[in-house]
Amino acid sequence: MACSVMRTAVQSSVPLLQFRAVSVGAPLSAAHFSTSSPAAGEKKHYRLCIVGGGAAGISNGSKFGRKLGGKNVCIVEPSEVHYYQPMWTLVGGGVKPFTQSGKAQSDVMPKTVDWIKASAQEFEPENNIVRCSDGTVITYDYLIVAMGLQLLYEKIKGLPEAFQYEGIGSNYSPKFVEKTFRAIQNFKGGNALFTFPNSPVKCAGAPQKIMYLADDFWSKNGIKSKAHVSFNTALPVMFGVKKYAEVLSQLCERRGLNVNFRHNLIEVVPDKKEAIFEHLDTGEKVTFPYDMMHITPPMGPLDVLKNSPLADSAGWVDVDKETLQHVRYPNVFSTGDCSSLPTSKTAAAVAAQCGILYNNLSAILDKKQPGKKYDGYTSCPLVTARGKCILAEFDYTLQPLETFPLDQGKERRIMYHLKANLMPELYWTGLLKGRWNGPGFYRKAMRLGLGK
Repeated sequence: MACSVMRTAVQSSVPLLQFRAVSVGAPLSAAHFSTSSPAAGEKKHYRLCIVGGGAAGISNGSKFGRKLGGKNVCIVEPSEVHYYQPMWTLVGGGVKPFTQSGKAQSDVMPKTVDWIKASAQEFEPENNIVRCSDGTVITYDYLIVAMGLQLLYEKIKGLPEAFQYEGIGSNYSPKFVEKTFRAIQNFKGGNALFTFPNSPVKCAGAPQKIMYLADDFWSKNGIKSKAHVSFNTALPVMFGVKKYAEVLSQLCERRGLNVNFRHNLIEVVPDKKEAIFEHLDTGEKVTFPYDMMHITPPMGPLDVLKNSPLADSAGWVDVDKETLQHVRYPNVFSTGDCSSLPTSKTAAAVAAQCGILYNNLSAILDKKQPGKKYDGYTSCPLVTARGKCILAEFDYTLQPLETFPLDQGKERRIMYHLKANLMPELYWTGLLKGRWNGPGFYRKAMRLGLGK
């Protein structure tokens, strides 16, 4: 029940050891890695190859590492740091320190898998081959693709160069997330803009959550009366689920937050402090002056996937939305942000997907018929202020699929503590260890077995 945590193509400039409380000042050594990995350029066969070391990759690795045993599973992942990205909303809002959001990749990598510390460079699913950037060639019996997506700041003219200027931040990148709270703190009045792009995004609620946190901060620090706050979104609605959209619209009206629908950011002119938007219905270019701006970048599939036989026409891994199995290659599966699954890209979705995938692939490995179906469950904890949160949960049909036996469409303190304090622990010790498959069991238990 948290927003997306997939690895992105943007790499951090933060030193690795900043996240290693037990290893500060110590050099990296082989002891930090899981099992021994093949030498660069080597050819090696695995029963299961997992490409991607974000939430989905590590969770699947933990599950299948236990099932298949050492040397039978590998994870292909180049990153040194593993981030819990849902925390970045709270980092950008000044609630949590950035250092709490990451750990060394070697600390979360399952000890029962081989870590191929490289990136996937080419997929040959017809030959069961993955070619890696260090020359390693992997052959496999089964493949799980969990590579995340990429941030496309460069699709907006003036970015990423504009981040060199004060007053602009973005919670979607480790490079820019701390700039967000500096911009909020330094804002003394004027126009504050918050954007949502014309593309799929991970955690579709995050672009407006930071607006609510900023507005709350300014209210508590005497800036509110001097602020003109606008949410410029490419979407035609506040949120994809009607129940929560109505609540959020009422919240914006009550707090005096302006919403401009169908406005897509296409250019930033930082020396003039101007943001240029295209109205997607009329094609009109509209210029907004700003004193502070949070930017959510366009996002899309990684190039290596777009150019592979695994992709659908949009570049996502083409899987059946219920079984998570590839529609053309039956020994290939996918979970998380890189998949074609038509649900919101969140870590909550990943947890549920990993449970379904494990059951279905395990059945195949055991020569049984897979039978589990994914219903599209996903979740977005919509933080509306420090101490307040609306916990949105829903399925493929965009109908609420709430866990607790109370109305989750209301702002509640308990949901805020769930988001801020429980979910990070659940992520590190539950999801990444392969022991958390989402709240489905608890939802049924709390509702006495009634409903989904």
